[in-house]
Amino acid sequence: MRISITQTWKALALLAAAGVVPASAQQAAPPAAPPAPQILLSTPAYADGTDIPVKYTCSATPAAVSPALQWNNIPKDAASITLIFHDPDAHPMKSMWDVTHWIVWNIPATVTQLPENVPAGPKLDNGAVQGKNVRGANGYLGPCPPPGKPHHYTYELYVLDKTLDLGPDASRADVMKEMDGHIIGKAVYAGFFHR
Repeated sequence: MRISITQTWKALALLAAAGVVPASAQQAAPPAAPPAPQILLSTPAYADGTDIPVKYTCSATPAAVSPALQWNNIPKDAASITLIFHDPDAHPMKSMWDVTHWIVWNIPATVTQLPENVPAGPKLDNGAVQGKNVRGANGYLGPCPPPGKPHHYTYELYVLDKTLDLGPDASRADVMKEMDGHIIGKAVYAGFFHR
């Protein structure tokens, strides 16, 4: 008597339902790897999704300072970190790009924070590169929307599997292009400001 493949599968299904499966039909699934912990970005200056204090904005006197930032759970295979601070609500000259307030790349993967009031300049003490903000300066530019409704201001932390071969005159578009295909993690932190 010949047994068809369909009959064989039906028999195995009945045995599985009864809790009896031949050893030859059992295949142990490999244990799933635990998920990597989520990368967390934060600042003691303000809670995520709340108003940005004046100290860090263009309304500050004498001038805005960058807030302290911390992050953790960076993957072990990370080579560098890029930080972009921007206003996604503004699109000067109707372009696809919004307003870049701060961009820093090649932050060593072993670094877990930036202090408050990072000085302007193309290079940081830890070897990271500060790119140009919307005003053409290498450093932090505080939020400064036109009077009216609040704007969102977003920090994006990108964890990369390489360092970027770019100098301090590189544009944000250059940085994004160079990062493409090398992002192994990301974290976002946002605040609001209006005048």
